[in-house]
Amino acid sequence: MTEKKKRDRVVAEITLAHLVHLAREAGHAISDEQALTFLNCDGRAYAMWKEMMQAGEEYIKSKLKSEDRHFRPEHANTQRTRMVM
Repeated sequence: MTEKKKRDRVVAEITLAHLVHLAREAGHAISDEQALTFLNCDGRAYAMWKEMMQAGEEYIKSKLKSEDRHFRPEHANTQRTRMVM
C-alpha cells in the first residue's frame, strides 16, 4: 500500500497498468498496446471517466447526508483542513 499523503485534489483514473492487471484477474492476458486500444475504442475511456465521476458524486452525497451533524454550524471548524488519502 502506498504512503498516505495530504491532497487538495483527488484524481481518479484507470491506468493501463490497472487495466492489464484487471484483465489478468479475469483470465485475459493483454499487452499495454491492447489495453490502450481497448480504452480508446468507442469512447470507453470517456465513458469510464463519466461513470467514475457519477459514482464519486453519489458517494459524496451519501456521506454528506449520513454525516450531516458534522456540517452544522456548532460543529464547524474554522481551520482549513486537507483531505488525507
